[in-house]
Amino acid sequence: MRIAALLSLPVLLLAACSPSPGDPEAPPIDVSPATLAGVDLGRPIRALGNEPFWAVEITPQALVYSGVDRPEQRADNPGPLLQGTTARYEATTDTGTPLTVALIATTCSDGMSDRTYPLTAVVKVDGETLTGCAASVSALATAGESGLVIDKG
Repeated sequence: MRIAALLSLPVLLLAACSPSPGDPEAPPIDVSPATLAGVDLGRPIRALGNEPFWAVEITPQALVYSGVDRPEQRADNPGPLLQGTTARYEATTDTGTPLTVALIATTCSDGMSDRTYPLTAVVKVDGETLTGCAASVSALATAGESGLVIDKG
C-alpha cells in the first residue's frame, strides 16, 4: 500500500502544479486567426502590382508568384511572421529563388483603378523589389471597380 502511495505522489504533484481550465490565473489561449488591417491571414490573399504586372497568391499551403513574361514560381507557405503592422512571409521557391512578401497595414491604390486596398505589398524576388497592394481573394472577387476592397460580412 505504501509503495502504491509513493508511486502516485509524482502524478499528484504534477497535477497540483498544472492550472485547471477554469483557473482565472491561467493565461488565455488565443485560437483566433491572425488579422492585419481586417484581413484574415489564414485565408487566401492576393498581392498585385503593375509596371511590370505581377501577382502573388498566398494560400494556407503556398505562395505562388507570377507575372507577365515571368515564369511562375511556387513555395510552401511558412506562415506569416507578425511584427506590429507588418506580416512577412519568407520562403524559397521551387526554383531555389528567395521570395519575401511583406504585407503592411496601410491603405493602397494600385494606380490603375479607383480601388483602395487595405494592405500595401512589397515583394522581393529575383533581385527585384516590387511594390503593390493586397486584399483577400474573396474581397477582390466581390469588389467593384472603385471603393474600398473589403470582405462584406
